[in-house]
This record gives sequence, C-alpha cells and structure tokens, in this order.
Amino acid sequence: MEWLVQVFADAQQRLFEGVVQPFLFHFGMANLLEDGYTATGWLLVGLLQIVVMVAVIVPLQRWKPVEPVVDRQAIRVDILYTLIHRLGLFRLALFFTVDPLWDALMGKLHVWGMPGFHIDDLWPGVTDNAWVSLILYLIVFDLVEYWIHRGQHGLGWWWKLHAVHHSQRQMTVWSDNRNHLLDSVIHDAIVVLVAQLIGVAPGQFVAIVALTQLSESFQHANVRIWFGQLGERLWISPRFHRRHHAIGIGHEPLAPVRNKKVHGNNFGVLLPWWDMLFGTANFDLRYDPTGIRDQVQPNAQGQLRDYGRGFWAQQWRAVLRLLGRA
Repeated sequence: MEWLVQVFADAQQRLFEGVVQPFLFHFGMANLLEDGYTATGWLLVGLLQIVVMVAVIVPLQRWKPVEPVVDRQAIRVDILYTLIHRLGLFRLALFFTVDPLWDALMGKLHVWGMPGFHIDDLWPGVTDNAWVSLILYLIVFDLVEYWIHRGQHGLGWWWKLHAVHHSQRQMTVWSDNRNHLLDSVIHDAIVVLVAQLIGVAPGQFVAIVALTQLSESFQHANVRIWFGQLGERLWISPRFHRRHHAIGIGHEPLAPVRNKKVHGNNFGVLLPWWDMLFGTANFDLRYDPTGIRDQVQPNAQGQLRDYGRGFWAQQWRAVLRLLGRA
C-alpha cells in the first residue's frame, strides 16, 4: 500500500507544481497554497475516477444494459453534476465554508480537554497496520453513510432535497452525483465531522472517499449485473442499488402499515450488511423502472410533479419544495 500512496503523492506533487501553483501565483493567491495542494489531490482522484468510469463502466453499459438510452439530455445533466463533484469544485467550496468551522470546533473541544480518539489505536500492532486500519475506517464510514441515507429518506424536509437524486429515470454511471447542492453540503459536513472525531488520517480519508465514490458510480450504472447469492451479501451490486431506485418500491415513504411508516429498502452504500442487520435488505432479482412515483402517477388534480430538466431548474425546484411552494 505504501508504494501506491507514494505514486499518488508524486503525481499530486507534479500536478501541483506544474499547474496549480503557477495558477495561484499568477492570480495573487499564494496564501492559498496549502489549500491548493489539498485540492490538487482531490482533482487527481476525480480525474482517475472519470478515467475508470469512461474506460471500464461505460463499455459495460453498452455491453449489457438494463434498458435502452432514451433521454440523453438527462444524462448530460448528470455528467455536469459529476464534473462539479469529482473534479474538486464542490469540495473546494467546502474548504472555505464547512471545513474551517469543523476545524475550529474540534480545536475548541481539544482545548477544553476532549481526548483524541483513533480507531487504529484500538489494538497496537494490529489495527495500526495500514490495510487493517483502512478496512476498519471503511466499515465505520459505511455505517455512517447508511444512517445518513436513511435520514435522507426518513426526514421529510431532507427528502425534498434528496428527491433530486431519485428523479433520474435514466440511470447511468453518471447518476451518482445528481444531488442537490444543499443535500451534498449536509452529507459532507456529517462525514467530515465523523472523520475529525475518529481521527482518520488525511490520506486514508481520500482513499475511502475515492473507493466509495467509484463503487457508487458502478452501482448506478445501466448494467444488468448482479454478484450471485454470496456476492450480493458481500458488496452492493448495480442490481441491489437499482432496487432502491425503483418507482414506488425502493425508496419512497410508503403507506403506513399497522401505524408504522415504511421508508423503503437497500439504503447501503458499499456493504449490504447494514440493510441485512436493520431489516431493509431486498435481494429480489429484478430490474424495475426507476424514478419517483409522482413523476408517473398524477395527483388528485391530475398533475405530475416536475423535478426540472436542467441543473439549475432541479436545484431551484428542490428549494421550492423545501419552502412548501412546489
């Protein structure tokens, strides 16, 4: 693992010195060199992800698609979302907004005597092994992601934002980052806070985020692929996650059953273990149409909900829903 980290660090250094650093100096932003170096790492991760998506997952979609592509405009919008998130534009905004707040908060807590905690310190000689600690942190973050996802569907106000993600009826490898920006801010703020609390190293945090994002891109791909009876229970497949996006089945608040609201299934991000543990797993081998019920079923007034066609329309309509005006 160390050699892989070194290769990435060398590439990051070259990209920073050859492109980012001259850019910052030219525009009089030398005071941002440290943030620029960090942003360079995220840019490099995003570029590598996009290369894998285009070189590997896109051909898989053409080889074994679930459904034919009928809405290329919607896919082009998803590509825009992907570029914003994967090439560091969104994370760069976080550097100047949310991250400093968490840094200041954690600094205050440590001054007040809150002890530091690192998962890799649990079993000296074992958990501090790079691979072991990476796996441990990956599992912890995946559990956090599961409950974030449950919140995105279970809390009415949060669902009004998260619905942007589920309104895509033409799922492809580009669909993962189709999210409302405020939804992404809330999600990333929670993840960064957890990272601060459990003491994950910056390099490992980047690796965890990169692996998670790439896996999620594959899960959203338009591919008729599942991992078999055993594999489906070890890692989330495109089939498993597509079930979560199925209209009226996988993700929407359903009608109350015995005074208990049911909020869908297959919320896991990497591992299906949490769905299995908390009773939300659905392993039916089906490939249903995706989207939101009110996109295809008219309301009492005979109207279908419009979630917007373009990037800004989708962002604005989510704000209107949040304000109760849509």
